Amino acid sequence: MRLSDLIRPLFLAEVAGDRNVDIRGIQTDSRHVQPGDLFIALKGFTVDGHRYVEQAVNQGAAAVLVQEPVETSVTRVLVPDTRRAMAVVAAAFYRHPTRELKLIGVTGTNGKTTTVHLIQHILQEQGKKTGIIGTINMRIGEKTYPVRNTTPDVDELQKSFRMMADAGCHYALIEVSSHALDLGRTRGCEFRTGVFTNLSQDHLDYHQTMEKYRDAKGLLFTQLGNRYGDEPTEQPLAVLNADEEASGHFARITSAQVITYGIDRPADVRAENIRYTSNGTHFTLHTFKGSVEMSLKMMGKFSVYNALAATAVALGEGISLEDIARALANMQGVAGRLERVDEGQPFTVLVDYAHTPDGLENVLSTITEFAEGRIFCVVGCGGDRDRTKRPIMAKIAAQYSDVTVITSDNPRTEEPQQIVDDMLEGLCGVPAEKYTVILNRAEAIHHAVKSAKPGDVVLIAGKGHETYQEVNGVRHDFDDRQVAREAIQQRKG
Repeated sequence: MRLSDLIRPLFLAEVAGDRNVDIRGIQTDSRHVQPGDLFIALKGFTVDGHRYVEQAVNQGAAAVLVQEPVETSVTRVLVPDTRRAMAVVAAAFYRHPTRELKLIGVTGTNGKTTTVHLIQHILQEQGKKTGIIGTINMRIGEKTYPVRNTTPDVDELQKSFRMMADAGCHYALIEVSSHALDLGRTRGCEFRTGVFTNLSQDHLDYHQTMEKYRDAKGLLFTQLGNRYGDEPTEQPLAVLNADEEASGHFARITSAQVITYGIDRPADVRAENIRYTSNGTHFTLHTFKGSVEMSLKMMGKFSVYNALAATAVALGEGISLEDIARALANMQGVAGRLERVDEGQPFTVLVDYAHTPDGLENVLSTITEFAEGRIFCVVGCGGDRDRTKRPIMAKIAAQYSDVTVITSDNPRTEEPQQIVDDMLEGLCGVPAEKYTVILNRAEAIHHAVKSAKPGDVVLIAGKGHETYQEVNGVRHDFDDRQVAREAIQQRKG
């Protein structure tokens, strides 16, 4: 594509050099620039892309997009804000792929991954080809691709959507993080549906206050646009959790029609008579399209919420209630979300991604519903993240567990002992025999598994599907599920 065509949508763009140079790709990382690429210099929190313009040119960049005047031998496009301009340019370069897809975005503190996968499963059961972008990976049909962020930057996002559209996908499903919304990564994405799961403390190292965190989430619902169609499936739709206070705010700021779901308050899609077992969850589902008995292989109240959200989305797509119930009943679960590690042992081992106070409390309260013996909780907190939640996490673990094992969880650039010390502040007054500290995560898991007796439950919380442990900026291979298997086998051997 010619540069002149690429930048035509920009109102404010000062060009120095050949406007007709051919652009073959877009890059924001100078190390990845290929001959013919447009290099976009972004100002980040720690890195300023303008410092790498020369490197990008040496790599073969045909033009550069900057927001500060720089000397360069290739065509230079000067704009007021490269991040905002990148959204416009990326959408144009990849030919507006979300106009060819039904784009469904899910935001919230917890439950994004599971809700996205439940929606995907329902759609696939209807024969719809889907693409998905989230915490675990990117998937197009049956092919999977690695991801660096829950929500990739706008250039990678538009590229991914183009791959989905070209592969014949009907739907694109995406977990939308608050960081991504605040940083404008979803600008230019034309959403059909926005889903809100819940809002609890997380990412305050970035957002500073819960109000700012909420407002960042709200951007998804303002991005549903102001258009209406003539058919129900052409309307922008906001699916909101009626049991969450923030939903009222989101309903006020969106132009989309709203479908609510919930358990405790009146809602358009609601669960009643919920029964929990160690093998799943059962409830009566009431909707504006009728009622049905629902069975899930997943456990817990939070799983009911996720299923209700997925049901509301599917009803909005015109799928029958009976087909939705059938699809949800045969859904096996999501990697790292209350995932069982079963090696024939007489106790239960579960691995879960719970890394927020609310998420941990949800999981542990669910386990108390079916645990026959003691509950062991192996838990840590990530480094370089919100420190205020650390003592809260430890307190919740001790409140619901018989034995809490405080350990390391992606310390990143922080000292693991400092993170643990922050957590221990939440255990003031807790008897010493109720908790122990083992910094080495593998040793902590082995300790919990070795200590468990028949009927006990061991929860390994925080990392879920992750296959690494990040220490001093280096990712080391580490999978809670594999370590737990080894611990069980070692105990049996």
